[in-house]
Amino acid sequence: MATDEKLKMFQFVVVGGGIAGVTCTEQLLSRFPSAGVALVTAAPQIKTVENFKQVSKTLEEFDVAECPSSVLEEKYPNLTVIQSAAIALHTHDHILQTSGGLEVRYEKLCICSGGRPKLLTKDNPFVLGIRDTDSAQEFQKRLSEAKRIVVVGNGGIALELVFEVRGCEVIWAVKDKAIGNAFFDAGAAQFLIPSLAADRPEGAATCKRARYTTEEARPGPSHTTYTADRRESAPGPAEPGSALGPDWHEGIALRGAEEGVSVSVEYQCEVDKICTREELETPVSEIESWPVYIQLTNGKTVGCDFIVSATGVVPNTEPFLRGNNFVLAHDGGLRVDDHMRTSQADVYAAGDVCTACWEHSPLWQQMRLWTQARQMGWHAGNCMAAHVLSEPIELDFCFELFAHITRFFNYKVVLLGKFNGQGLGLDQELLVRCTKGHEYIKVVLSGGRMVGAVLVGETDLEETFENLILNQMDLTPYKDELLNPNIDIEDYFD
Repeated sequence: MATDEKLKMFQFVVVGGGIAGVTCTEQLLSRFPSAGVALVTAAPQIKTVENFKQVSKTLEEFDVAECPSSVLEEKYPNLTVIQSAAIALHTHDHILQTSGGLEVRYEKLCICSGGRPKLLTKDNPFVLGIRDTDSAQEFQKRLSEAKRIVVVGNGGIALELVFEVRGCEVIWAVKDKAIGNAFFDAGAAQFLIPSLAADRPEGAATCKRARYTTEEARPGPSHTTYTADRRESAPGPAEPGSALGPDWHEGIALRGAEEGVSVSVEYQCEVDKICTREELETPVSEIESWPVYIQLTNGKTVGCDFIVSATGVVPNTEPFLRGNNFVLAHDGGLRVDDHMRTSQADVYAAGDVCTACWEHSPLWQQMRLWTQARQMGWHAGNCMAAHVLSEPIELDFCFELFAHITRFFNYKVVLLGKFNGQGLGLDQELLVRCTKGHEYIKVVLSGGRMVGAVLVGETDLEETFENLILNQMDLTPYKDELLNPNIDIEDYFD
């Protein structure tokens, strides 16, 4: 047992300084202005939500500000920030141990430890995962000397990377039939593909989403500006820092050693082997010798200066949660109910580390985005407060309809409901309107009712379509006019 100096006691303890953790913490602090609240985070910076805007009933936009944890402590006198990695949890004793030797006793605990990257391979100097601000800087440095890179992955970071890199040949390996498979369909992908070959003047794109500033702990400039779109930080001194998403490139020059822009996509393939020239099983008839080669499952072998691993994340439940018999979901996340409770008494979870295992609304799905991290953190804080005060609480309305705003290839992208027909099988009908270089609109109907939509470009249809999805109005009589560009659909259903 720890000495008195090493034992700290709090009513509420939150693990993780990302959006979910900080949002949960602030919600608890607003409900309990005199209770002891502790935020345990390994990183010196935390993420806070700024400039929050409720665009519609379910759509929201906000900036993500990364700042020293002391800013939060100054704002809330009853908050204690413990800058130390969580290394062990003893749920029976309600004690959390940190790498700094502290034992933190809690009444209620919320785990918001985020996700950790799924790298293609570990400890290979030619494989770089872009996860946090440090790795983004390392990527910028290595790219400046590169003539060719291979990008593996089809998520948000990969989408932004291939669009922003200049002066370097990019070979993009995706396992799907189309780019951006998690965010939009093949039609939207085809709409966006020409943007990869188009001239893109540097600095032309305006970042309209999350932006944050990190304070350097090492000698050098006092501030470096980056952007963020979704996840939260993973704990532990050797773990990656706060994760990046679309717009992560803002503020750093992504330029290689050559001139021009060249992106080629290898579809429906994965990595078979990564090796040096000497390790190749068959001779390579390339003129140039490359530092590393990647063999793809489509039979192609490609040489390059380095490989970018952008293959997503997994819930960060290791290692401090071991030995507690938490019930995990199929994706490795902590199972939580509609009150954000895990399988262990007085332990809650929010954000990327958990999996929503309640009976979902037919129009909602979990996608581990910044917006969902904030929503889960806010709901978890409310639930913890309600349970302490013995108040009833219901699932927040934000979980009624999936709604997300982002940007890809400098186009505004709005995703609503079952935007890719998730789980509908053959029981769906698609309506599409596409104007090359301007907009792509797809509506998903099921049983004559709108259940999802993809809006690419400045369509101004998001609020109208959101209402139609929520109202579940039978649109069978209006299908022919629904996407008619000559009809003001907003007035039509006013």
